[in-house]
Amino acid sequence: MTDAAPTVSIPSSAGSPALAELAVVRRSGLIESRHFGSLVALDPSGAPLIELGDVDAVVLPRSTVKPLQALGCLTAGAELSGPALAIAAGSHTGEDEHVRLVRELLARAGVDDAALGCPVDRPEDEETFERMVRDGEGRSRVRMNCSGKHAAMLLAAAANGWPTAGYLDPAHPLQQHLRETMARLTGVPVGHDAIDGCGAPLFGTSVRGIARAFGRLVQADPGTPERAVADAMREHPYYVGGTGHQNTTLMETVPGALAKGGAEGVIGVAAADGTSVAMKIVDGSPRATTLIALRVLEALGTPIDGARALVDLPVLGGGVPVGAIELGADLEAALGRLA
Repeated sequence: MTDAAPTVSIPSSAGSPALAELAVVRRSGLIESRHFGSLVALDPSGAPLIELGDVDAVVLPRSTVKPLQALGCLTAGAELSGPALAIAAGSHTGEDEHVRLVRELLARAGVDDAALGCPVDRPEDEETFERMVRDGEGRSRVRMNCSGKHAAMLLAAAANGWPTAGYLDPAHPLQQHLRETMARLTGVPVGHDAIDGCGAPLFGTSVRGIARAFGRLVQADPGTPERAVADAMREHPYYVGGTGHQNTTLMETVPGALAKGGAEGVIGVAAADGTSVAMKIVDGSPRATTLIALRVLEALGTPIDGARALVDLPVLGGGVPVGAIELGADLEAALGRLA
C-alpha cells in the first residue's frame, strides 16, 4: 500500500450512516448475530485510510483510555516506569503479582488498600478466583481490574501534595490534568463528562480521537512521557492484562503493537509503524473487537501471523466448531477496496 492510498468509506448496510456492519457470528451456515459500529484506520501521519460509521461521534472510551490516564499521572509527577507504568495503563486480571505491584504503588503514595476508590470485585483470572474461593478469601478493591490505574492516581496526587481523599472528584486537580491530557493526545475536545464503572471520571472522545492518540503514543520520540507509556505496555504486556488476556496476547505476538480494549465494545490498537485502528461496537460486545482490529492492520500491511489464535474464533456446538466469527459485509467491502 502506498502513502497516496485513498480513504475507503462506503454506505452502511445498517440503514444508518452512523453504523456499519463490522462482524457477524455464523453458526451452522446461518448468521445468528451481527455487530454494528464505527471504525477508523489512520496512517502514521494521522490521515484516514478507512472510515466506517460516524467516527467523529462522541463515545465513552472506557478502559481504552487508560494509557492516556497513565500518561497524565506520569506528567503530573508520579514516578512510574516499567511494570508499574504498564499496570497503571492496564486492566489487570487480579493475579497475585498484579496485587503485589498495586500495593507497592499504594505504599509509595503513603496509603493502603482502603484508599482505593474502585469497587470491591473478584479477579478476572479464573484460576486465581477459584483458589480464593477454596481459601475463603473474599472480593476486594485491590483485585478489581482498575486498581492499578487508581493506585497511579493516588501516587500522582501524593507526589503533588494534593489530597488523596477525593482524588476521583472531577474537580480534583489531578482529574483536571487528566482531562487536559486526553484532549491533547486525541486532538478532540472532551465531548461528554461521565463516570466510569470503576468510579473514575470518564471523558468522552471519538473513535478518530482514540486512533489518533494510539498512533501518537507509538510514534512519540524516545525519552518522552508518551513513548514511555507505549514502551512500558509493549515491554510488560502481562501487567496490561494478564494470563490469557487478549490485550496481553496481542502485544506478545504482534511485534511493536500497542493495544488496549475497554468495556462496551471499544478498542484502540496501533502497529509498530504508527498505523492505528479504533472502533466502537454499538451493542457493547467486545467479542470481535480484537479480531477486527487485527484483520484491518493485516490488510494495511502489519504481519499478524503470530496472533492467529486471536483472529480464528470458532463458534462451538457440542464442544466442536460449527461456525466462526467473521468480518461483517461493510468491513469486508472496505478491505476489498484496499486491494
